[in-house]
Formats: sequence, C-alpha cells, structure tokens
Amino acid sequence: MLAAVVKEFGGPNVIKVLSNVPIPKIESSDQILVRVAASGVNPVDTYIRNGQYASKPNLPYTPGKDGAGIVAK
Repeated sequence: MLAAVVKEFGGPNVIKVLSNVPIPKIESSDQILVRVAASGVNPVDTYIRNGQYASKPNLPYTPGKDGAGIVAK
C-alpha cells in the first residue's frame, strides 16, 4: 500500500511516500480496515512532524488521523 512515512523530525522534506508498506492487520473484533479515498492534514500533524508536540511518536511513523474511505474489512 502507499503511505507517507516520517523517519526523522523536521520540515515537510522529511515526509517520504513509500509504495511497499504492509497493509495493517486487524488484531481484534473492535477494529476495521478502511481503504482511504481522501485524507487531510491536521495542523497537529505538522507540529508532530516538526517534533514540537508534547507527545512524540516512535520513529518511523505514518502521520495523519483524518480521512474518508470505505470499510474494506
């Protein structure tokens, strides 16, 4: 699947689009898999990417939590 991946904190140039990212696995009965058709960039995503947010994800990470799509599973 395609995914934007951040391997280091910094400006927009640290975002890399990868085409060989594994599809996430459903691990419990309360999870779904969504085929994303559109996504947005929340301002918080830019703060996280810059390393300026109070909570920092482990690197590498895929940014973004806002999206629209179709439930695949």
